[in-house]
Amino acid sequence: MTQAPMFASDNASGVHPAIMAALADANRGHALGYGADELTARANRAFKQLFGDQAESFLVYNGTGANVIALKGLVRSFEAVFCSAESHLWIDEAGAPEQFLGAKLITLPAHNGKIRIDDMRPRLGDIGFQHRSQPRVISLAQCTERGSVYRPDELGAFCDFARAHGFYVHIDGARIHNAVAALGGDCKRLFTELGVDVVSFGGTKNGLMVGEAVVVLNPALQVQYPVIRKHGMHLASKMRFLAAQFLAYFEDDLWLHNAAQANAMAAYLAERLKAVPQARLVAPVETNMLFVELPNDWLAPLQQQAYFHVWRADSSPGRSEVRLVMSFDIERAHVDAFVARMGQLATQEQ
Repeated sequence: MTQAPMFASDNASGVHPAIMAALADANRGHALGYGADELTARANRAFKQLFGDQAESFLVYNGTGANVIALKGLVRSFEAVFCSAESHLWIDEAGAPEQFLGAKLITLPAHNGKIRIDDMRPRLGDIGFQHRSQPRVISLAQCTERGSVYRPDELGAFCDFARAHGFYVHIDGARIHNAVAALGGDCKRLFTELGVDVVSFGGTKNGLMVGEAVVVLNPALQVQYPVIRKHGMHLASKMRFLAAQFLAYFEDDLWLHNAAQANAMAAYLAERLKAVPQARLVAPVETNMLFVELPNDWLAPLQQQAYFHVWRADSSPGRSEVRLVMSFDIERAHVDAFVARMGQLATQEQ
C-alpha cells in the first residue's frame, strides 16, 4: 500500500482516526440488526439536527446506491430525471440509474459543472404528451463534478421552478461536505428551507470507511423508503457499523473540519500555482478540486510526486487538462512538494 499522498480523488485517502475508533467501539457485544439498534437511532437523530425534525435518514453502502435509492422514491418508469451531461449519474454509474429506475435520464449542458433552468424549459412541452417520457426530477450535484457550487439563490430558483411544474429536486451530495463547508455550514438553510426533497449524503470521500445516507426531507415521500432501500439491496444487516461512523463524523463537526481542510488545501495550491506560468487554472477553485492545464511532458513526473488523473488529454497543443483533488488529510507540505517538483521541471526546460 502506498504511503504517498495522491491527488487522484478523495476516495484515495484513508479512514479518519476518529472514525476508525468509532468502528472499534461499535464492535462490542451484540445489537439488533437492520437498523433496530441504538447507534442507528442516534444517527437518525443527528441527521435531524442537521436538516430539521422532518428529515428521515436511510443509511446505505455507497454513492451509486444512494443516488439510485434516492431517485427510486421520486420517479416512475415512464418519467425522467434532468441531470448534467457531466454528472456522475450520467457518466460514472454504469447505467445503474436507468437500469434500476427504469426511467430516462435527460442530460443538460454543463456550465462549469452546473445546469441552467433555461435549458429545461424546452422540455416542458413534454408534460402530458403521451409520446414522451414525463419530466419529474431535477438532480443537482452539490458540489458539482467540476468542484463548483450552487449558491442558495441558485438552488432556491431550481426548487421554485420544480414546485411550479410538479417536479422534485434531488441533491447528489457525494461531496456535500465540501459544498456545505464552502457555503457556511448550515444544511437547513442550504437545503431544507429551500425546498429540496431528497439528498444523497456522502461520507466516504471525507473520512468514512464505507457508508452514505439518503436523507428524505419531504415528509410525503418518506413512508416508502425503507422498502426501497431493501429492494435496492442496501439494507445493512449490521447497520450499527454504518451508524457509528456517522456519529463520530458529526461529533464536534468533524465532517465540516475535514471538508474545510480539503477546501483550504485546494485554495492554497491554486495560490501557489500563480508562480508557475506553465500551469493554467481552467476554472475557479470553489471547493476541493482544481482543474489545471499542464505541459504533457510534466504529467508523468508529477504523477510520481502525487498521482492524479488526466481529465482531458491534449486539451491544447502539447498540453492536457488534469484534475487535482484535495483530501481531508492533505497538508501544506504535500502541496509545497508538488509545486517544488513543478519548479524543477520548469528549470529543466530552460
